[in-house]
Amino acid sequence: MTPKELKAQYRNERLAARDTIPADERIAKGLAMAAHGGDAIDVRPGTIVSGFLPIRSEADIQPLMARLRERGARLCVPVILDRSTIVFREFVPGVSLVPVGFGTLGPGPDAAVLDPEVMLVPLSAFDKTGHRIGYGAGHYDRAIDRLHQKGLNPRLIGIAFDCQEVPSVPAEPHDVRLDAILTESGLDFVSEAIG
Repeated sequence: MTPKELKAQYRNERLAARDTIPADERIAKGLAMAAHGGDAIDVRPGTIVSGFLPIRSEADIQPLMARLRERGARLCVPVILDRSTIVFREFVPGVSLVPVGFGTLGPGPDAAVLDPEVMLVPLSAFDKTGHRIGYGAGHYDRAIDRLHQKGLNPRLIGIAFDCQEVPSVPAEPHDVRLDAILTESGLDFVSEAIG
């Protein structure tokens, strides 16, 4: 099996497992993520953090984002501009949300576009070494690459449920490792970049 085929298999299996989590349990697990990460993620006043609004059966990290905002973080969320490009628009309390692609909502075109310093990255599967499998469209890979091309090196924190862990993600040359993984069980650092 090629790395691409194995990634597709893991993606399908782990998303199917995530889909079986009842909605009330997903809420509880999202709150646990906020409890584990809300004070442990290194942010200072003004740090730009990209989060996301949940789609399908993703963890709802809005409580975590609210805690980071209380600590002074400036929040943004991804917006799909076209089939291959996402940008991160500022997400402030009370902002009107509009459809922004991939089945999600976000701030409209009047919102400021920000370059995140910390990225809370949704994913379909991960391993303990910080390798991730996204949803297959490559949006985050390209966004991270664009930030690197600007000379920026955002800290990457994968967001997933425990059931999305796999033994080993086949890493390809373009893959960028996560610095940490946040699940309902805790925040695990996989490099010294954050810890």
